[in-house]
Amino acid sequence: MSQGPVKRGLLLKMAASNQMRWLWLSAFMLIADQMTKHLVASSMALYQSIPINGFFDLVYVHNYGAAFSFLDSQGGAQRWLFSALAIVVCLFLAWCLKRMKEPQPLTACAYALIISGALGNVIDRLMYGYVIDFIDVHYGNYHWPAFNVADSCICAGAVLLILDSFVHSSKRIEKE
Repeated sequence: MSQGPVKRGLLLKMAASNQMRWLWLSAFMLIADQMTKHLVASSMALYQSIPINGFFDLVYVHNYGAAFSFLDSQGGAQRWLFSALAIVVCLFLAWCLKRMKEPQPLTACAYALIISGALGNVIDRLMYGYVIDFIDVHYGNYHWPAFNVADSCICAGAVLLILDSFVHSSKRIEKE
């Protein structure tokens, strides 16, 4: 049974207005995160460091806590807490994406990046009990805590949300 041009056009319009299409970005970044973690874990020894330049190294470490090893020595319960929290956040952000009425590209991109980052780290926690980190940025003797692609996605998403709040704030002021 063939759909008429009106019904087909309506379906295309609904798909175009639905912000859920941003989840392709989540999928892409999740795959990138998992592939880079697998590459590091399969080609480097734990705690091995490979200097890249004067401020960036690859270093293979296990993070049992949250961001920047927060609560990493709490005995393991944080694994389930952080995983559950991340899943709830992902479901909430997906729900927010679905409910967007008008295109909000910065917000949608931010949500997609945060979803991919949260899920990337949840996969690690559930599979291994820790998150694989491997990016080491440093200056002199100061080292930023090691992180990964998922952490970068979460941070980038947070920055986009902050930028978007300024954009929408200025739009609200213009309307008043």
